[in-house]
This record gives sequence, structure tokens and C-alpha cells, in this order.
Amino acid sequence: MSQTSLDDDELFGEAANEMRSDVEASLADARGALPEAGAVWDVEADNTLGVLNALKTALDVGDAQAHLRDAKKWYTMGERADAFEDADDLAEEIETVAGLIEDAEDAREQVGDLTGTIPQLRSTLAEFEADGANTEADAEEAEV
Repeated sequence: MSQTSLDDDELFGEAANEMRSDVEASLADARGALPEAGAVWDVEADNTLGVLNALKTALDVGDAQAHLRDAKKWYTMGERADAFEDADDLAEEIETVAGLIEDAEDAREQVGDLTGTIPQLRSTLAEFEADGANTEADAEEAEV
């Protein structure tokens, strides 16, 4: 084997290792940007709307999506270049992080829907209660 092809193989191996490192680093950054379990579970607030707003904030995935995109980009490059000897662990981790991001975003959307619904429901119930109290008062006056 010529010196040039040996150098090329060595350079390719080095580049493959760097790509794998880039994928792993991006995945670590994505995992680090995901909400912490405690932040999602333990929220403090004075009322339901406060709890919902705190939960919605806690469910923000931050830059996790961008980091996952970087991981996918470098993974795809490595796969197409056939640079990885065994990348099943990377593919599995990408799917796991993608699923967590999707779940957190879905939950955040549902909490957002509740955040919009609960105040309106409270107002409607308050009006209903006030109307019921007025109806009872009118009935008591009519009996007298």
C-alpha cells in the first residue's frame, strides 16, 4: 500500500472519530437542554393558573431541538460516508432524545391549551354561581 493511501485511510479514520464525537457531543447538549424531571414535577404557585404557567415554562425544551438537529446532521454525514463501524447506539440515542423532545413539546402544548381554558372556565363558573345566588335571593324574596 502506498504512503498516500495509508495517510488517506488514517485521515478518514480520524475524521470518522471526530464525526462520532460531534454526534455524541450534540446529543449530550440536547440531553442537557431537556427539562429536568424535578422541574416538571415540583412547581410552586398560588393558584392553578400559576401552576400551569410554571409547568409550561418547565416543559420548555430550550435548545434541545437545535442540538438534536446537529447530532442528526453529523450522524447522517457519517452514515452516508460509511464512516461509522457501529453506529446503532447513536441511532438509538437520537431516537430516544427525539422522542423526549416530542413528548415535552406535546405536554407543553396541552398545558398551554389549559392555560387558555382555565381562566375562561373560572369566569363562566363565577357568573353561573352569581346567577344562581341571585335566583335564590329572588325566590326567597318572592316567598316573603
